[in-house]
Amino acid sequence: MGLHTFTPRTGRIALTTLSALAILMLAACSKPEPPNIGFAPYGKDYATKMSLAQVEYKYPIPAAELAKITPDYLAKLDQEQLDQIYARLPAGPIPDGAFDGRILLPRGESGKFRLSEIVGGFTGMGLHLKGLLIEDVGEALWRGKVFFRDERVLRNRIEDLSVLKKIGLVEGEPKKMSYGGKETWLLFPAKLYCGQSLLDARRESIIIDYSFTDEIAGYQESPDFLAGRRGLKVRDEIRMIHPGLYLGRAYLDRGFALNFTLYDKTTDDKARDDFVKTGKVQEDCWPGTQARTTVAAAKP
Repeated sequence: MGLHTFTPRTGRIALTTLSALAILMLAACSKPEPPNIGFAPYGKDYATKMSLAQVEYKYPIPAAELAKITPDYLAKLDQEQLDQIYARLPAGPIPDGAFDGRILLPRGESGKFRLSEIVGGFTGMGLHLKGLLIEDVGEALWRGKVFFRDERVLRNRIEDLSVLKKIGLVEGEPKKMSYGGKETWLLFPAKLYCGQSLLDARRESIIIDYSFTDEIAGYQESPDFLAGRRGLKVRDEIRMIHPGLYLGRAYLDRGFALNFTLYDKTTDDKARDDFVKTGKVQEDCWPGTQARTTVAAAKP
């Protein structure tokens, strides 16, 4: 067996290879650990699905695992898994301030949903929204929500109105509001309160109700009417996964449309450790009669 001669060139190759391996190892270390969450078995038929009360009783989620959940993790789940997670969550505190939003569509076999198909009976609105994909419109328009907790009011963060303008759902130029040091559109106001979940009535959810959006100060007829009772009749509900992260469900005229997440990194960073240690959350809404099984981190 011959001896290999070390040269400047082979040295550079070796250093480059080691550098690449080091980068890969650092990337692997920085990748968040996925949560270890159990799900009740289920098939395609509704009869195969376990009741949500039984799911919560048999598959409790420890606080440490809830704290690992991210929007990216949720985006990989199917609708039944999202439903099972939602049913095991508390409503938590009504949020305050700005949250980043992300749409999570129920994907199944049909893929993306067209707005006109979801709207259904709203004939005029269906014509306006014909051919538009709900995910594309949502990603173009929506950046999250701003909660005004003391006022029990919410507004949506909108950065681009070009899609709605092209199909004639915006007249003139809506006024921008000052928030977070910059001028932005805060449109589609809604009322905030605790109320019954349309998925899981065992405990309340935080309700975001657009039915009487026209009664809220700062209402702008076009485009704010789109979410209200003369438009799509939007009603959202959210529950807290861990401080700073909420899982939401959006309904159009009480028909389920899509899932979404709301995330505030500042709240997450501030409250994460205490949540993992205690498993306790502030409850602004009725927690129900079925006691949630919360497992906090073991003491050293």
